[in-house]
Amino acid sequence: MTLQFTISLLQQLISTPSISREESATAQIIFDFLQERNVAPKRHLNNVFSFCKSYDAAKPTLLLCSHHDTVRPAASYTKDPFTPMVEGGKLYGLGSNDAGASVVSLIAVYCNFYDKTLPFNLVLAIVAEEEVQGPNGIESLKPLLGKIDCAIVGEPTQMQAAVGERGLMVLDCTAHGKQGHAARNEGDNALYHAVDDISWFRTYKFPKKSERMGEVKMTVTMISCGTQHNVVPAECKFVVDVRPTDVFDNQDIVDVIRANVKCDVQPRSTRICASSIADEHPLVVAAKKIGRETYVSPTTSDIALLKLPALKMGPGDSARSHSADEYVYISEIEEAINIYGELLEILKF
Repeated sequence: MTLQFTISLLQQLISTPSISREESATAQIIFDFLQERNVAPKRHLNNVFSFCKSYDAAKPTLLLCSHHDTVRPAASYTKDPFTPMVEGGKLYGLGSNDAGASVVSLIAVYCNFYDKTLPFNLVLAIVAEEEVQGPNGIESLKPLLGKIDCAIVGEPTQMQAAVGERGLMVLDCTAHGKQGHAARNEGDNALYHAVDDISWFRTYKFPKKSERMGEVKMTVTMISCGTQHNVVPAECKFVVDVRPTDVFDNQDIVDVIRANVKCDVQPRSTRICASSIADEHPLVVAAKKIGRETYVSPTTSDIALLKLPALKMGPGDSARSHSADEYVYISEIEEAINIYGELLEILKF
């Protein structure tokens, strides 16, 4: 598939709003594009997928996966986020970098390899709801994909190979006290209880440290308390951002926290676990052979929900994601197609 068709597809996707949970139109664009190239696409909700022509259940299977949903455009955009524009070799537009460039690069590679006989199967999945980790994205599609042995997940990594990523938990915490009049030294100040717990979150070190990811990171990011200046607050709420590592189960982290703080602790979800792929895995070996540097990503992706060995690797730069006037270099897409292709050519299980 030519670079011209690849860029044209990305421009179509940019032009069509695909905010998370509102991706029906871009799913149809992707489905039609694949159907025109006779690669037998299927659709489940707003997820589009395809099995290679020579699919053989006896072979190992590699999944090529990325997402076509986007966040909402930042308020500080100076360009129309839904009007693709090329300037100085950059293609501007919402979702161009995260993760449209990965989407179209993986589609191009899949189309190029669709009818080739490889020592492994290729399955393509372009999914919805990644930005919100919604239930109608990769989790809903995974049962339809059959046995998947490993995956390349397209996200902006400058085509380096992320061999691990921290998980994510958001904790809603509530400290309790008793309301009273501040002038009469009445009540039991919930804010003070919260401060004690916040101090624990700030200083606590979990007993195990990951060789690859370091320590579990906990950061208090929001706080809400009080009704007026002369009332001792009976309740104080705060939010903690937790970034788990691959040596802890998320629920184990919650249990440790609850055993050490007085406030109520309620995780919004424990689904987004840390992930890691072994250095000796064939995907990692192949990536290193073609000169890819390995690193641990600080951000999450659908790898957390796939729960299988995966590399996160794609064109673009994570620093541009979710920013105003998002862009990707056209040369980055061309390079990605070549690198993905080179990796598939040498990959051996």
